[in-house]
Amino acid sequence: MKRINIINKRAFDNPYPSRVKRFAGRFLWVALVMAAGLCLGWAETWDSIRDAATGVNSISADFVQEKHLPILAAPLVSNGRLWYRRPDSLRWEYISPVKNILLLHDGTARRFVQSDQGLVEDASVHMQAMQFVMPEISGWLGGRFEDNPLFDASLDGAKKIQMVPKDAGMARFIQRIELLMSDRPGVIEEVVIFESEEAFTRMVFSNTQVNPVIDDRLFQEAQ
Repeated sequence: MKRINIINKRAFDNPYPSRVKRFAGRFLWVALVMAAGLCLGWAETWDSIRDAATGVNSISADFVQEKHLPILAAPLVSNGRLWYRRPDSLRWEYISPVKNILLLHDGTARRFVQSDQGLVEDASVHMQAMQFVMPEISGWLGGRFEDNPLFDASLDGAKKIQMVPKDAGMARFIQRIELLMSDRPGVIEEVVIFESEEAFTRMVFSNTQVNPVIDDRLFQEAQ
Protein backbone atom coordinates (compact mmCIF):
# COMPACT_ATOMS: atom_id res chain seq x y z
CA MET A 1 0.00 0.00 0.00
CA LYS A 2 1.31 3.44 -0.88
CA ARG A 3 1.94 5.52 2.20
CA ILE A 4 0.34 8.93 2.32
CA ASN A 5 0.72 12.03 4.46
CA ILE A 6 -2.45 13.42 6.01
CA ILE A 7 -2.82 16.89 7.53
CA ASN A 8 -4.28 16.64 11.01
CA LYS A 9 -7.02 19.27 10.81
CA ARG A 10 -8.87 18.01 13.87
CA ALA A 11 -7.09 16.27 16.71
CA PHE A 12 -10.08 14.21 17.77
CA ASP A 13 -11.12 12.80 14.36
CA ASN A 14 -11.65 9.04 14.37
CA PRO A 15 -11.63 6.87 11.21
CA TYR A 16 -14.07 4.33 12.66
CA PRO A 17 -17.86 4.22 12.05
CA SER A 18 -20.02 6.22 14.43
CA ARG A 19 -20.82 3.31 16.77
CA VAL A 20 -17.16 2.48 17.08
CA LYS A 21 -16.38 6.17 17.69
CA ARG A 22 -18.62 6.10 20.73
CA PHE A 23 -16.63 3.21 22.19
CA ALA A 24 -13.15 4.33 21.16
CA GLY A 25 -13.77 8.01 21.90
CA ARG A 26 -15.23 7.22 25.29
CA PHE A 27 -12.27 5.27 26.56
CA LEU A 28 -9.71 7.42 24.83
CA TRP A 29 -11.06 10.36 26.82
CA VAL A 30 -10.85 8.41 30.06
CA ALA A 31 -7.20 7.85 29.31
CA LEU A 32 -6.68 11.48 28.36
CA VAL A 33 -8.24 12.74 31.56
CA MET A 34 -6.28 10.19 33.50
CA ALA A 35 -3.10 11.39 31.87
CA ALA A 36 -3.99 14.91 32.75
CA GLY A 37 -4.76 14.54 36.37
CA LEU A 38 -3.06 11.69 36.42
CA CYS A 39 -0.07 12.25 38.17
CA LEU A 40 -0.29 9.15 40.21
CA GLY A 41 3.33 8.84 41.01
CA TRP A 42 6.19 6.35 40.87
CA ALA A 43 5.16 3.25 42.81
CA GLU A 44 5.54 -0.48 43.15
CA THR A 45 2.20 -1.35 44.80
CA TRP A 46 -1.43 -0.27 44.43
CA ASP A 47 -1.38 1.07 47.99
CA SER A 48 1.55 3.36 47.27
CA ILE A 49 -0.10 4.53 44.05
CA ARG A 50 -3.23 5.51 45.99
CA ASP A 51 -1.09 7.25 48.59
CA ALA A 52 0.69 9.26 45.88
CA ALA A 53 -2.66 10.19 44.28
CA THR A 54 -3.92 11.78 47.49
CA GLY A 55 -1.10 14.34 47.32
CA VAL A 56 -2.10 15.63 43.87
CA ASN A 57 -4.71 18.39 44.02
CA SER A 58 -3.82 20.13 40.75
CA ILE A 59 -1.41 19.78 37.86
CA SER A 60 -0.28 21.52 34.70
CA ALA A 61 1.93 20.12 31.94
CA ASP A 62 2.90 20.42 28.29
CA PHE A 63 2.27 17.44 26.05
CA VAL A 64 3.12 16.08 22.62
CA GLN A 65 0.62 13.67 21.09
CA GLU A 66 1.58 11.31 18.26
CA LYS A 67 -1.04 9.37 16.29
CA HIS A 68 0.51 6.37 14.53
CA LEU A 69 -1.40 4.62 11.72
CA PRO A 70 -0.10 2.02 9.22
CA ILE A 71 -1.15 4.13 6.23
CA LEU A 72 0.86 7.16 7.35
CA ALA A 73 4.45 7.78 6.35
CA ALA A 74 4.89 9.74 9.59
CA PRO A 75 2.75 10.12 12.73
CA LEU A 76 0.24 12.94 13.15
CA VAL A 77 1.75 15.23 15.78
CA SER A 78 -0.15 17.65 18.01
CA ASN A 79 1.20 19.91 20.76
CA GLY A 80 -0.65 21.34 23.70
CA ARG A 81 -0.99 21.97 27.40
CA LEU A 82 -3.28 20.69 30.12
CA TRP A 83 -4.49 21.87 33.51
CA TYR A 84 -6.28 19.69 36.07
CA ARG A 85 -7.76 20.33 39.51
CA ARG A 86 -9.60 17.99 41.84
CA PRO A 87 -12.22 16.72 41.77
CA ASP A 88 -13.19 16.98 38.10
CA SER A 89 -11.91 20.19 36.47
CA LEU A 90 -9.80 19.78 33.34
CA ARG A 91 -8.61 21.96 30.48
CA TRP A 92 -7.02 19.94 27.66
CA GLU A 93 -5.83 22.39 25.01
CA TYR A 94 -4.34 21.57 21.62
CA ILE A 95 -2.24 24.49 20.44
CA SER A 96 -0.98 23.13 17.12
CA PRO A 97 -1.51 22.28 14.33
CA VAL A 98 -5.10 23.48 14.96
CA LYS A 99 -6.27 24.96 18.24
CA ASN A 100 -9.10 23.19 20.03
CA ILE A 101 -9.99 22.90 23.69
CA LEU A 102 -11.81 20.48 25.96
CA LEU A 103 -13.21 21.86 29.21
CA LEU A 104 -14.52 19.71 32.05
CA HIS A 105 -16.01 21.49 35.04
CA ASP A 106 -18.78 20.79 37.56
CA GLY A 107 -19.75 17.59 35.74
CA THR A 108 -20.13 19.30 32.34
CA ALA A 109 -17.94 18.68 29.29
CA ARG A 110 -17.54 21.29 26.53
CA ARG A 111 -15.40 21.30 23.42
CA PHE A 112 -14.31 24.29 21.34
CA VAL A 113 -12.71 24.17 17.90
CA GLN A 114 -10.97 26.81 15.81
CA SER A 115 -12.98 28.24 12.90
CA ASP A 116 -13.05 31.34 10.71
CA GLN A 117 -15.13 32.95 13.47
CA GLY A 118 -12.59 32.02 16.15
CA LEU A 119 -13.20 29.36 18.78
CA VAL A 120 -16.73 27.94 18.52
CA GLU A 121 -18.41 25.35 20.69
CA ASP A 122 -18.81 21.90 19.16
CA ALA A 123 -21.61 19.69 20.51
CA SER A 124 -20.69 16.24 19.24
CA VAL A 125 -20.73 12.56 20.15
CA HIS A 126 -17.43 13.08 21.96
CA MET A 127 -19.18 15.30 24.48
CA GLN A 128 -21.85 12.67 25.08
CA ALA A 129 -19.08 10.17 25.69
CA MET A 130 -17.43 12.48 28.20
CA GLN A 131 -20.64 12.90 30.12
CA PHE A 132 -20.72 9.11 30.44
CA VAL A 133 -17.10 8.97 31.57
CA MET A 134 -17.31 11.67 34.24
CA PRO A 135 -18.38 9.30 37.07
CA GLU A 136 -15.35 7.14 36.33
CA ILE A 137 -12.81 9.92 36.73
CA SER A 138 -12.62 10.02 40.51
CA GLY A 139 -11.65 6.35 40.63
CA TRP A 140 -8.79 6.82 38.16
CA LEU A 141 -7.51 9.93 39.89
CA GLY A 142 -7.82 8.23 43.26
CA GLY A 143 -5.40 5.57 42.06
CA ARG A 144 -8.01 2.79 42.24
CA PHE A 145 -6.94 0.88 39.17
CA GLU A 146 -7.29 -2.65 40.41
CA ASP A 147 -11.06 -2.40 41.07
CA ASN A 148 -11.95 -0.53 37.85
CA PRO A 149 -15.09 -2.06 36.21
CA LEU A 150 -13.87 -1.36 32.66
CA PHE A 151 -10.24 -2.49 32.69
CA ASP A 152 -8.07 -5.15 34.27
CA ALA A 153 -4.99 -3.40 35.63
CA SER A 154 -1.55 -4.82 36.28
CA LEU A 155 1.74 -3.41 37.49
CA ASP A 156 4.57 -4.13 35.04
CA GLY A 157 7.63 -3.45 37.16
CA ALA A 158 7.96 -0.32 39.27
CA LYS A 159 7.18 2.27 36.60
CA LYS A 160 4.44 0.93 34.32
CA ILE A 161 0.70 0.28 34.64
CA GLN A 162 -1.06 -1.76 31.96
CA MET A 163 -4.83 -1.54 31.45
CA VAL A 164 -6.62 -4.24 29.41
CA PRO A 165 -10.34 -3.97 28.54
CA LYS A 166 -12.55 -6.48 30.29
CA ASP A 167 -15.17 -6.44 27.54
CA ALA A 168 -14.29 -8.39 24.38
CA GLY A 169 -16.19 -5.95 22.19
CA MET A 170 -14.18 -3.00 23.48
CA ALA A 171 -10.95 -4.97 23.05
CA ARG A 172 -11.56 -5.00 19.30
CA PHE A 173 -10.90 -1.25 19.28
CA ILE A 174 -8.59 -0.71 22.26
CA GLN A 175 -6.16 -3.52 22.95
CA ARG A 176 -4.56 -1.94 25.99
CA ILE A 177 -3.40 1.29 27.63
CA GLU A 178 0.11 1.62 29.05
CA LEU A 179 1.15 4.32 31.52
CA LEU A 180 4.82 4.99 32.13
CA MET A 181 5.52 6.67 35.45
CA SER A 182 8.21 9.25 35.93
CA ASP A 183 10.99 8.87 38.50
CA ARG A 184 9.48 11.97 40.09
CA PRO A 185 6.80 10.98 42.61
CA GLY A 186 3.33 12.08 41.55
CA VAL A 187 4.02 12.35 37.82
CA ILE A 188 3.16 10.24 34.78
CA GLU A 189 5.64 10.57 31.96
CA GLU A 190 3.88 8.88 29.05
CA VAL A 191 0.57 7.27 28.06
CA VAL A 192 0.20 4.95 25.07
CA ILE A 193 -3.22 3.80 23.81
CA PHE A 194 -3.01 0.78 21.53
CA GLU A 195 -5.80 0.19 19.04
CA SER A 196 -3.57 -2.48 17.49
CA GLU A 197 0.17 -3.12 17.50
CA GLU A 198 0.54 -0.81 14.47
CA ALA A 199 -2.10 1.79 15.33
CA PHE A 200 -1.59 3.66 18.58
CA THR A 201 -1.61 7.10 20.20
CA ARG A 202 1.32 8.21 22.37
CA MET A 203 1.18 11.20 24.72
CA VAL A 204 4.40 12.43 26.32
CA PHE A 205 4.28 15.00 29.15
CA SER A 206 6.90 17.58 30.12
CA ASN A 207 7.34 20.74 32.22
CA THR A 208 4.97 19.22 34.77
CA GLN A 209 3.98 21.28 37.79
CA VAL A 210 2.27 19.57 40.73
CA ASN A 211 -0.27 21.51 42.83
CA PRO A 212 -0.07 24.88 41.04
CA VAL A 213 -2.74 27.48 41.83
CA ILE A 214 -5.21 27.53 38.89
CA ASP A 215 -7.86 30.20 38.34
CA ASP A 216 -11.46 28.95 37.95
CA ARG A 217 -11.82 30.80 34.65
CA LEU A 218 -9.34 28.48 33.00
CA PHE A 219 -11.89 25.66 33.30
CA GLN A 220 -14.89 27.81 32.40
CA GLU A 221 -13.78 29.92 29.42
CA ALA A 222 -12.23 28.79 26.14
CA GLN A 223 -10.35 32.03 25.50
